[in-house]
Amino acid sequence: MTRIIRRRTALALGLAAGAFAAPMFTRHSEAQSVNRAGKTMRMVVPFAAGGTSDLLARIVGQILADSTTSTCVVDNRPGDGGNVSAEIVARAPPDGLTLLLGTLGTAVTNQYLYKYLPYDIEGSFAPVALVGEVTNVLVVHPSFAAKTFKEFIDYCKWQGPNNVTYSSPGVGSAGHLSMEYLQIRAGIKLAHVVYRSRAAMTKALLAGHVPIAMDNLPPYLQDVQSGALSALGVSSSKRWFAAPDLPTIAEQGYPDFEAAYWWYVAAPAGTRPDVVTKLSDEIVKGIKCESTIKKIRDAGALELPGSAEDLARHIAAENKKWKQVIAAANIKPQ
Repeated sequence: MTRIIRRRTALALGLAAGAFAAPMFTRHSEAQSVNRAGKTMRMVVPFAAGGTSDLLARIVGQILADSTTSTCVVDNRPGDGGNVSAEIVARAPPDGLTLLLGTLGTAVTNQYLYKYLPYDIEGSFAPVALVGEVTNVLVVHPSFAAKTFKEFIDYCKWQGPNNVTYSSPGVGSAGHLSMEYLQIRAGIKLAHVVYRSRAAMTKALLAGHVPIAMDNLPPYLQDVQSGALSALGVSSSKRWFAAPDLPTIAEQGYPDFEAAYWWYVAAPAGTRPDVVTKLSDEIVKGIKCESTIKKIRDAGALELPGSAEDLARHIAAENKKWKQVIAAANIKPQ
């Protein structure tokens, strides 16, 4: 029987014994057989259960479980911007049974935001596949002076550096980096107000205390549709499937502007190339299925199927961009 279960359930049922019998932080010198039939796979996720990352991990886990007679355990290991989960996978046996559902942070930006990483961002992993992405949205409180994206840029320039404030749920968050990128491209400078959580930031935003934010679109879509917030543009290269009437920032005067948050799958470095290829082919094929596309979009993301080679190229391009943005914004590692 093919199943996908959470780690707690697996432990309770005793199903995780095979997957976790080897010491978690021991690397075997050779990969095991590509045949996963009857074995337990482990998909490590950097965030808690219930969010988009968790949902995507379950979707990918189901794809892999359905490809063989196997079980896939979704292991939620939040903490340190994804570094906790990345370290677990980096130190796992390279047998194709332990995988990371990684993010932009674990693949690119964390190396510039943290003084210490418990893994080598380039040497600890074997790229497997791209999975999906989510756009960011620039939102303002309805009382804010600017009603369009052009008016927003003009207003910020007129007010001068640091006289307009915006909020984000954390230094180095997708919203923070996307807004820094926009400021660089537009030649404006806003004061950054950091909240400890998205919930706290949203509360302040809806009350108009800090009237501007850029963050992942899905949590704000209902407020935009109700008129509680005004959306001025999305950061994806194309208009977002769930909000096709919202123009992109790129089409409003900033060609090639793109600042999406994305997910991928990686295996520990040393995983055999044929194992990586098989995993990659299965994931890409599964993501392209109409039923899977619907699940991914229902989770608030957009499908982004890509091979191991596509993922490697994507990481290289994103690294070049965000390294420059973080340096220009003078964001120091903590």
